[in-house]
Amino acid sequence: MKRYIVRLTDEERAFLGGLISKGKAAAYKIRHAHILLKSDADGLVWTDEEIATAFSVNVNTVHNVRQRFVEEGLEAALGRKKLAGPTVPPKLDGEKQARLIALSLSEPPNGYNRWTLHLLAGKLVELRIVESISHETVRQGLKKTV
Repeated sequence: MKRYIVRLTDEERAFLGGLISKGKAAAYKIRHAHILLKSDADGLVWTDEEIATAFSVNVNTVHNVRQRFVEEGLEAALGRKKLAGPTVPPKLDGEKQARLIALSLSEPPNGYNRWTLHLLAGKLVELRIVESISHETVRQGLKKTV
């Protein structure tokens, strides 16, 4: 594992100390501030394991905070890691949403006066537009068009 050396300036040390003493920030920010202060190469350097134990975090969290500080700066280290994008691709992209709208405007099946969200979800699967979909996703897809 690559070791990232944290060297805080006097201003950064004072800022982090103030953040901790006020206690008005989010808990994760205060925890990250503690991690940075204990990781400072110009102070009493604790090992990653000691820091993790002291602040009830995983050793990987300590490593990640150090890495973000060295590579991206103080604000990035205090904040949470930004996700690159959604972890799951949307079920309804533009084409599938257009087919949903067209289906909702068509005649409902025999025996029904109108389309329900459950009927629309079932029909989307039946027509193999999507592999599976919930009625809530159908509702959100239709809501975007209103």
